[in-house]
Amino acid sequence: MEGRQLRPIYDALELPDTKYALNECDKLLRKHPNHYGAQALKTFILARSGRPNEALLLGQSVLSTPSAMASAHVQQGLSLAFRALGCPREEIMVYTAALAFSPNDESLHTKVFMAAARNSMFKEQHHAAVQLSKLSKQQKYVWWLVVSLLLQAKHSKDDVAAPVQLKLAERLVEKAVTDGQLTSTEELRVYLDVLDIQDKHEQMTEVMAANGQLAAMISNDPDLVTQRISLLIKIGAYDKAISAAIAALESRDNWADYKLYIGAVVALVGQAADVEAKHSLAADISSNFEKWAGVRGKARGAKLAQVALATRMHEAGHGDIAGSPEVLIWSYLAEFQQKAICYSDIMQFIVARREPSVLEYHRTQLEQRLAAARDSAANSDDAAQAWVNLEKIRYLLQALMGETDPKAWAADIEPLLKFGLGSSQARKKQPSCSDMALIASQRIIQAAFFAYSAANQREQLHSALFKALCVLESGIQLNDSSFLLKLYAIRVYLYLSCYERAQTIYDTLSIKHVQQDTLGHLIIGHGMALGCFASDMEFCYNGVTFYDRFRSKMPRDIEAVYQQGTYSNVQDFLEFQSNIVHSVQRECTHRYALRGEGFEYGNAKETLARWEEADVSSIEHTEQTLSALHDNRDVLVMGLLTPKDMAQWDLELLTRSTPMPGHDWIQAFSLIPQVMHYLVCADNESLQEKLSELTLVDNTSGTLSRQDVLLVRGIIDVGSLYIQASDLQNGIDDQLGRLLSVIRTNVPSNELEPSLFSLSSDSIRNLSAATELFTYMLALKHALSAQRLPAANAVGIALSQLRKEALKSVNALRGWVDKNTRALVEEQWLAENDGDIFADVTRFVVGSQKQTTSMVAKACTTSWLRSVKNLLSQWEKCS
Repeated sequence: MEGRQLRPIYDALELPDTKYALNECDKLLRKHPNHYGAQALKTFILARSGRPNEALLLGQSVLSTPSAMASAHVQQGLSLAFRALGCPREEIMVYTAALAFSPNDESLHTKVFMAAARNSMFKEQHHAAVQLSKLSKQQKYVWWLVVSLLLQAKHSKDDVAAPVQLKLAERLVEKAVTDGQLTSTEELRVYLDVLDIQDKHEQMTEVMAANGQLAAMISNDPDLVTQRISLLIKIGAYDKAISAAIAALESRDNWADYKLYIGAVVALVGQAADVEAKHSLAADISSNFEKWAGVRGKARGAKLAQVALATRMHEAGHGDIAGSPEVLIWSYLAEFQQKAICYSDIMQFIVARREPSVLEYHRTQLEQRLAAARDSAANSDDAAQAWVNLEKIRYLLQALMGETDPKAWAADIEPLLKFGLGSSQARKKQPSCSDMALIASQRIIQAAFFAYSAANQREQLHSALFKALCVLESGIQLNDSSFLLKLYAIRVYLYLSCYERAQTIYDTLSIKHVQQDTLGHLIIGHGMALGCFASDMEFCYNGVTFYDRFRSKMPRDIEAVYQQGTYSNVQDFLEFQSNIVHSVQRECTHRYALRGEGFEYGNAKETLARWEEADVSSIEHTEQTLSALHDNRDVLVMGLLTPKDMAQWDLELLTRSTPMPGHDWIQAFSLIPQVMHYLVCADNESLQEKLSELTLVDNTSGTLSRQDVLLVRGIIDVGSLYIQASDLQNGIDDQLGRLLSVIRTNVPSNELEPSLFSLSSDSIRNLSAATELFTYMLALKHALSAQRLPAANAVGIALSQLRKEALKSVNALRGWVDKNTRALVEEQWLAENDGDIFADVTRFVVGSQKQTTSMVAKACTTSWLRSVKNLLSQWEKCS
């Protein structure tokens, strides 16, 4: 009967048509007001429809009716609703209430366990596992119980309970071993984890040295073999660790095993009593590396291990006992420099020793080889790749030696350009040519920042960066699959305030799934800073969609871990889930989306409703919640040729057009919507509280741009103006005048001739910030009018006059950009000046890359024009 009554609702949900489903719920509830199945499904529909408060109220009402929980329809509807609302405790309460009617229902106990496991509720998870192990003799429930105890102990703050939980877990595992119920490597890993967290390393090695089935498991699992070597080192059994490492490396080529082998030998050398013993140990390991270097498929790993060994010996104070690291580095390069991975292999060892004499040795070795490599690059792909690797080393050595002379960085760029962009190999899309074009652009950028670091030289910096763009775009034209060329092009376009072309290139990168979190920072937010609100909102919504889907998918993955028995993944999955759910980029994406919605066109009633209905409680942050955020943003993705600790040579840092948002930024742009919400709701007490918090947001960490600071201060003034206007005894002239002055200052003046430099640096950004602040002031005016406050008229008149002035100024800027910028780019950014360190680059891009250079000039002009047109449209709508 109940199922037949609910069928129309289920059918509507399958379509899916939530509006129709809600209508069907209401229709049924009009006939049967106490139909708990319909109420449960309505709760779920409301939760899915973005009405969380209503859903929670109705759901809790049904949950508080014990008899309702006997229905499977109620159980399903409510559990799905609470899961969608992010209320795991209520979801568990649904299953617990249902268990009152079916106390031995294994599936209900499993649902309790999974709900707790998905949400890191380890105490509840443990309790459910206990119930399952009592109900059923299935061995998997014993392991669920062990894993629950392990997780509870790992995350417990109770120093008394944790050891007890671990001891219990250990006993359960030992019984499983005795009963022959430890049957997989996953279960063995759980056993080892239980011992490891108790620092029982001796016992772990005994387990891993066992005979029979366990021995077979370990020998067939490379990770367990490596773990055993690591354990032997931990307990100081270096001889056994060496023997185990040799046995492992005889049958496979594993870099982790090489590093452990080296670590064990270095430790033994440190303990050796005499020089002869030290040399004997070093000779033995070197001999093994030499032997493996002659085995097909092992040469690269073994040769690189020789370099690593020599470097570690030096770091431990044992000198050249295993050979000179520098000599071995160049020996390695001689054999493998034709491989693209070579530079990544060797960079860490060059960086490890930065003494002047060592760097000078490397420079001498490089000079002996570089010219010959350049001359032979056209002979084969291998020869070209060898030159690329040497050029990367040249770049690294200049940075390590502290080179800041721009002429040194700009020297010999022309051969790189000719090979990377103008050779027959380049036309064949040879990967080494794309690498060379990238190195050339990196040198141009690096030289530019050293040459034009002073404030009065920024125009020349932009000219040089434009030339780098021409090189990058030429490389992209030849090889559209080059990820790094596109990344650098995006960064430089944004640095020059050219959003549209940066967006187009970003679209071709096909950023998907978790990359939304790691790479989204490259584009999200930049559109709003440059007037392209709609385009930026699309990226924001894509990001929000990813985070929402992740929240629904990841719990299913965690459930699968338990069902499939892949227990070693549990901790990794939980950490991954926590890192994404509490991601810095997630917070930034949501805040940008909120900002963008503030620009959506609407009349006074719609604008006020948007701010009044905003769910501001969900975006509140405290110092604790901010400190819990995890920064997953990838700042190493740009393929830097220098270590991240060298700020002057860090191109990722240098090419940031604005600071990367951090805790201060998140707090500021979480408070701004709250300020507007309480202003519109006429809640002066809460408004004053949020204004005080916003005033405390500082920029000591440098995560707010100049325009962000302008907005924060502007919103404080907007809120303060509203409070003054609410008090009929206070005048608003000073506060209003200050706000109007801030906006006028940042709207381009008709009295000053625009310039290419101002356009590519601050003009559009300042105008965008002024436009955003004006929209907030417009919302203020609507609130004052709706609340019938006398100040509404004065504010309205002032904003109307300001809008007229801004429309005139922005329209004039649009005309100037459309008419002048293309010619100015060619006159100012492509002109060849006396003493110009980039003269060779200019001649190359204007000569052999003329078509691409013209395209870049057009892309810049079009991007600026699009930004200004968007801002003009925004001012036209703000009436």
